[in-house]
Amino acid sequence: MIEPRLQSQALLTARALDPSFYVGSEMPAVDRKLVFARTWHLVGHVSQLAEAGDHLAVETALAPILVVRDCDAVIRAFHNVCRHRAGPLALCDGKGAKALRCIYHGWTYTLAGQLRSAPEMNPLADYGLQDTHLFACQVAVWEGLIFVAAPNAIPFAEFSAGWDAPLRGLSPARYEFHARFHYDIACNWKVYCDNYLEGYHVPHIHPGLNSLLDYRQYVTEAGAWFSYQYSPLASADALYGDGDALYYFIFPNTMLNLLPGRLQINRVIALGAERCRVTFEYYYLPDAAPESLARRKADHDFSHQVQLEDLGICEHVQRGLASGSYQPGRLNPLRENALHHFHELLRSAYRADTQTR
Repeated sequence: MIEPRLQSQALLTARALDPSFYVGSEMPAVDRKLVFARTWHLVGHVSQLAEAGDHLAVETALAPILVVRDCDAVIRAFHNVCRHRAGPLALCDGKGAKALRCIYHGWTYTLAGQLRSAPEMNPLADYGLQDTHLFACQVAVWEGLIFVAAPNAIPFAEFSAGWDAPLRGLSPARYEFHARFHYDIACNWKVYCDNYLEGYHVPHIHPGLNSLLDYRQYVTEAGAWFSYQYSPLASADALYGDGDALYYFIFPNTMLNLLPGRLQINRVIALGAERCRVTFEYYYLPDAAPESLARRKADHDFSHQVQLEDLGICEHVQRGLASGSYQPGRLNPLRENALHHFHELLRSAYRADTQTR
């Protein structure tokens, strides 16, 4: 029998996810096993890997990942973990590497992930190391964005079904990486995702953002493994100008925020049961004109203010969830349908574990 907190719920009568899934020292391991190991994770843009040896060192909810373009121009991804004693192969993004070298003991791998040398342990054949390879991930590219997954994850074609239709001409394929920022927040990673998934709070928490969006035309739709929020956008030319605002949520912890001429990526990483880190990455069309650089600065400043507003309310919500008095409340079917979709995917993942025990 399925326990009550894991039972599927119809949207019209749905309640929020049980607070027990947001607290407790066991939840990070549960989420890694049941959620993150079975899904795909955004790690960057093809523009960051223009030449052989260009690489990205990315912290994901799956594992620390190293993404590299090899000598045959193939984009590969590995756990950023040496097979010797788990040292990292790179601590930051880089260009033009000839090989992948662990900074701990100097074990060196080809760009295709095969061990090439191990100091003071040569010849490799004497130690049975000639067949040692870095732990590889699956790789897929959509609209210039690079995704990775564990070997047993959902097929990418199934996972990404439906992503193209809502783009409305806002494809990030021609964008280039600009800047990266991090925010550490005292809340479970799911609290941050919950908050992102509904515009219900926008008039109450984000006065600046609310003034740019048309809340009356704010639409939220859900697909199989993603959802999106859409609104007409009206702002000064010195910020975004007029157009569309499109917010993708890709299960379980990736956000794509598309505005005219700009892509912002958010990745949410658990740092414990009640802490997470949100990485913000900004991508723009190539343009070094002074007015374009000024708009980028205005974008960063505006986005930072919105993020501080989200940070504050998420930390308050986490304290409420951990209070012991909160019982799951009714969701708003009109404004919280994407939140309900997220909770249903989580309940399904958690149920799968109980059914195999």
